[in-house]
Amino acid sequence: MNPLAAAPSLDPSLRNTRVAEFTPIPTPRELLDELPLTADAQAVVARGRDEVRAVLDGVDDRLLVIVGPCSIHDPEAGLDYARRLAAVAREHREDLLVVMRTYFEKPRTTIGWKGLINDPHLDGTHDVAGGLRAARKVLLDVLRLGLPTATEFLEPISPQYTADAIAWGAIGARTAESQIHRQLVSGLSMPVGFKNGTDGGLQVAIDACGAAAGGQAFLGIDDDGRAALVSTSGNADAHLVLRGGASGPNYDAESVTAASATMAAKGLNPRLIVDASHANCGKNHHRQAEVALEIGAQLSAGGPSAGAIAGVMLESFLVGGAQPLDPTMLGSLVYGQSVTDACMDWQVTEQVLAALAGAARSRRSGA
Repeated sequence: MNPLAAAPSLDPSLRNTRVAEFTPIPTPRELLDELPLTADAQAVVARGRDEVRAVLDGVDDRLLVIVGPCSIHDPEAGLDYARRLAAVAREHREDLLVVMRTYFEKPRTTIGWKGLINDPHLDGTHDVAGGLRAARKVLLDVLRLGLPTATEFLEPISPQYTADAIAWGAIGARTAESQIHRQLVSGLSMPVGFKNGTDGGLQVAIDACGAAAGGQAFLGIDDDGRAALVSTSGNADAHLVLRGGASGPNYDAESVTAASATMAAKGLNPRLIVDASHANCGKNHHRQAEVALEIGAQLSAGGPSAGAIAGVMLESFLVGGAQPLDPTMLGSLVYGQSVTDACMDWQVTEQVLAALAGAARSRRSGA
């Protein structure tokens, strides 16, 4: 065969037959140049990561509390919430390390709104370029208040646009088993928690922590949006998040102690985070507050489980509960109420945070 012979033209019926359109978006470098982290914001991120790491390692005896809306759908309401949370975080800073949930991507079991990045106008137009800008602006606004931020990493490309502004990350129950997400975490610059599987089993998350701690090589993109081989050194700050599952809740002292011992036996960090929402409360926002208080009681009581709990996750917004998202009725949405999972309201959140601060003090005095 003549190697110089012209290649045959590709039959168009063989390629991208189900792709309706390719829409260019800004490269990570372009967006980061457009919306850069200020020196003050960089300091908040760096300090937040260091403090989260210190709590996870048991060097800092405060309780890490990752709290905020299930997802950010209205940046104005999200910033309103952040201002209130910043004040409470300062009030309890001796006992709590408060990090705000700023979740922009939502996993869907079937179909539904996929989050601010994917659909910032909430109407199915999927203006991803606008969503990336909106998400980054939210992060910059929250950091300006002195609050470190947390998010769930769902898409493997979007972290290039936002991760520099994140102090703590999560990998959800649906994606903890994904090789792509384990590889991603191995290169992320902040501590990342893997949630146990939706069935309640821990093995998937434990394996994920071990995989993410090692160096990886995988396909990704660079700051200029080019496909690249990404080689990582591994993330030693990967840890376990207990969120319950089909088998039931797993925030009780026995479950926490057993999970911590299993992590230690694998040579992984035995200190973990307990998610008071999701299956641990049956997705009932009223029950979530009760679960948070029961976790606080564990801390006050002392013992192995109290020492194993590094932090708590809470879903909270201005207005309690959740509302359906109907693109034809966007003007009638309740301000400050979740359009995804039901959240505790702000008044209850203040009470829960005060109780957790007291529990952290009790744990310290009993240590």
